[in-house]
Formats: sequence, structure tokens, C-alpha cells
Amino acid sequence: MTTSSEKFDPHFGEQGGQLTYGSYLRIDELLSQQRPEASPAAHDELLFITIHQVYELWFNLLLHELTDARDRMLAGETYLPRVRLERCHVIARVLVKQVDVLETMTPQDFLSFREHLSPASGFQSVQFRELEFLSGAKDAAYLRRFRGLTDAERARLERRLAEPSLWDGMLAVLGKAGFDSSTPESRVAALREIAHDRGRYGAVWDLSEALVEHDALFAQWRARHVLMVERQIGTKSGTGGSSGAPYLRSRLDLRFYPELWELRSQL
Repeated sequence: MTTSSEKFDPHFGEQGGQLTYGSYLRIDELLSQQRPEASPAAHDELLFITIHQVYELWFNLLLHELTDARDRMLAGETYLPRVRLERCHVIARVLVKQVDVLETMTPQDFLSFREHLSPASGFQSVQFRELEFLSGAKDAAYLRRFRGLTDAERARLERRLAEPSLWDGMLAVLGKAGFDSSTPESRVAALREIAHDRGRYGAVWDLSEALVEHDALFAQWRARHVLMVERQIGTKSGTGGSSGAPYLRSRLDLRFYPELWELRSQL
């Protein structure tokens, strides 16, 4: 039922409103960014562009959520960081499933426009590297290996390298709970005590498990990604000059939180 205030509010509803669905979401500007390069046109290039642009939109949201989780963990919070991480888990599962859409493109269809991508490469995704740095996998060598970074992009990566990670946030939570987290040995002892006394430390345990799930889902995405690449181009080199699938396979053992995984062997 429409209230009297809604009926006469020019900003509410479809009648006379100044803000529209299209203007709020900037639909015209958004769609104008889908610009295929191949000539003659390749039918599946729009699919390829769409999937990767959507990835970058999700990466932006992940950075938003994970940064807030990290900041709250640094302040010793446990509840909202876990809520933020659980949202990120759902997003990460969407990232994995998006590969299914991309794989509706055959290798032949991809080859019809792949040469027009060079030297661009997914390796150059600044936001993905930000996610890795924020999650704890910091590697300054990427700044030397990146091609075509703008000054703003380089500044963003340098900031992520310098600022605390989610793991630093977890150590702050351990400290707030009264544990010494200054050495690997003290952290193992703290995590074992937390694991064996979930009645007392349930919130800290749940947060640590949310970090493990975040780590596991990114590992699933990397594994799914390398299979997709091998299915599309086999062992060909990447368009950006990397070794392609062999490079991606070398990243499969990456873990953001190795101490949380090692805990399983200590229980």
C-alpha cells in the first residue's frame, strides 16, 4: 500500500523521479566499456570481455569487504570480520562458477580473436594482486614484472604491500584474546589452545576458519582457472609473455595462511 508521503514524494517510485535505474547504475557508461578489438568481428569476444569485466567488479567488492574485515580485526573485532569474510566466500564461489560460462567458448572461437589481446594478460590485473597482497601473499617482485602500470596503479600496489594484511589482523585478534603471537611457536601454541577450547574461544576459532575458507576458495579458483587455460590453449605461452598454464600451475600450492593449515597437523 502506498503511503501519503510516498504518493506525493517526487523522488519516490517511477512517477516523476529524478533518479532512474539506468542513471544510478550508470548503465550507458558501463556498456560503453565493452569494446571488442577483433576485425573482422569475433562473436565470442564480447563474452570474453564481459566475463573479465565482471571479474574486476567482483574484485573491487572483495577488496571493499576484505579491507573492512582487516581493519576491524586490527581493532580486535571478531564478529563483523567473520560476516565480511562469509560474504566474500559466496562471491568467490561465483568467481569459480563464472569459469563455466567462459568454457562455453571453444578453443577455435577463442583463437579467432586471441592475437588481438597481446600483450594484454590477466597477469596484469592490479586488483587481483591487491587481493593477494591484502590476503597475506605479498611479493614486491610483481611491481618489477608488471607491464604498463599507471602511476596510480603502482601506488595502489605499493600501498597494499606496505599496509597490514588479513593475517596481521588475525594476529591482532590473538593479542586481544590474550595470546602471544610474536613467534611461530607462540602462534602454534595459541591456535592449539583455541582449537581445543572452542567454548571459550569460539569467536576466534570461527574467524580463523573463515580465513581458511577464504584461502581454500582462492585455491579452488586458481585450480579451476588453470584447467580452463589448458582446455583453451594447451601449453601455449600467455598473451602477456608468461609461460601460460605452467606458470599458473606453479601457483597452485600458494596458501595465504600456512600456519592455519599446519595447525591441522598439530591437533
